[in-house]
Amino acid sequence: MRVNERIRIPQVRVIGADGEQIGVLPTREAVKIALEKGLDLVEVSPYSRPPVCRIMNYGKYRYEQQKKAKDAKKKQHVIVLKEMHFRPKTEEHDYQFKTRHIREFLEDGNKVKVMVDFRGREMAHMDFGYKILERLINDLQDVGVIEQKAKQEGRNIIMIMMPKNQKGKIESHAKDKDQ
Repeated sequence: MRVNERIRIPQVRVIGADGEQIGVLPTREAVKIALEKGLDLVEVSPYSRPPVCRIMNYGKYRYEQQKKAKDAKKKQHVIVLKEMHFRPKTEEHDYQFKTRHIREFLEDGNKVKVMVDFRGREMAHMDFGYKILERLINDLQDVGVIEQKAKQEGRNIIMIMMPKNQKGKIESHAKDKDQ
């Protein structure tokens, strides 16, 4: 290592508050310029040679970034997995009531996990559960499609439905990836 390298003052490329390049300056001088303008010297690209710094109001910059993140969060829709439980002996009114709720969930863009629960001797008549799910599929085919077909898991038959418009988004997204 040479003696000149040890006492060499680190230099940075400075970009002004309005976006113009001021040039490569010693760090102390860049800080001095920023303080004279009442702004901060912020390191933008630390790994370039020389490092790039920008003169800006850092507090205002952070506030704008937080505001953008908050706006982006407002606009996104989180898909929730809702659950609806049936029994093999579910009466007509209860079936209609639950179907109406499933329709609302699907129209809101949420997925629905439909479960038919069996107890005791009902396990001998699993076909009743499959009939309920088939009827549900026919009643909701205008708003939802099956994501996971009905399958038996222990004492339950489980099926997952998703909104019809979401399926279209997934298919178009898959086509975009293929091209």
